[in-house]
Amino acid sequence: MSDAVDPVTSLLAVLDLRDAGARTTEDIFTGVSQPMPFGRVYGGQVLAQSIVAASRTLPPERTVHSMHGYFLRPGDPADGITFSVDRIHDGRSFSTRRTQAFQGGVPIFSMIASFQDEDPGFEHAEPMPEGIPQPEELTPFDPEGLHPLSRRMFSERPVDVLHVPSPVYTSVEGPHVPRQAVWMRVSRTLPDDPAVHRAALAYLSDLTIQETILRAHGVAWNAPGLKVASLDHAMWWHRPGRVDDWLLYVQESPNARGGRGLSTGRIYTRDGVLVASVAQEVMVRLPRD
Repeated sequence: MSDAVDPVTSLLAVLDLRDAGARTTEDIFTGVSQPMPFGRVYGGQVLAQSIVAASRTLPPERTVHSMHGYFLRPGDPADGITFSVDRIHDGRSFSTRRTQAFQGGVPIFSMIASFQDEDPGFEHAEPMPEGIPQPEELTPFDPEGLHPLSRRMFSERPVDVLHVPSPVYTSVEGPHVPRQAVWMRVSRTLPDDPAVHRAALAYLSDLTIQETILRAHGVAWNAPGLKVASLDHAMWWHRPGRVDDWLLYVQESPNARGGRGLSTGRIYTRDGVLVASVAQEVMVRLPRD
């Protein structure tokens, strides 16, 4: 990405899929990727694009409430991505869609998602944890000492991120526990379209959730030989929320074993409204001494 390209403009561009028309059994869309310094498509991007593709086959009042997806292969950000959507089911209140993302004729991501019309019913929510510092009380991470490629990850991303208690980019400070909180937002105002905010929330949901596993074992992102890859991702949208306002992502890891770790998270608005819940399993490998 050149210095002239605004990262938020780039994010909106990747969410603006092109309709390639319907085939006999599928709806086809195409999209581009954000250039990435390390040459792999960011998982949250293809996840968000898959949600957009599936949403395009439904009326706007029927919105996504859950998805379950698998990351199958690393994507190449230099190549376009094709999204095929199967209209599995349309009922009176719910619809189900399957989206597969392809590069070079092979799938890199596969997702099934459910959509629902707004419907009244029981309502409760786990409250937002108390005592977490506000974004204004936290100091942004300074990437100045990082490798130039790593610095690009910070300068070119469309998101502001603030860790509680501190980031794990270069070191793990404080107790080695499987939990953290992260304030996050898209770094400038987005259009008011709720569909854009739902898709962008999916984009954000993949950004830091793996770190609870690393923090539990005192391993920073720059540990020599560390390999981390998202395996699958599940997400449930509960209530509307704007991603250009600060959101609190409360994360924990209940388990790690066999080179895999599970992380879960809850996303709140600044005033404590539970917007979404997330679960992800990741592959984590570190060379033995």
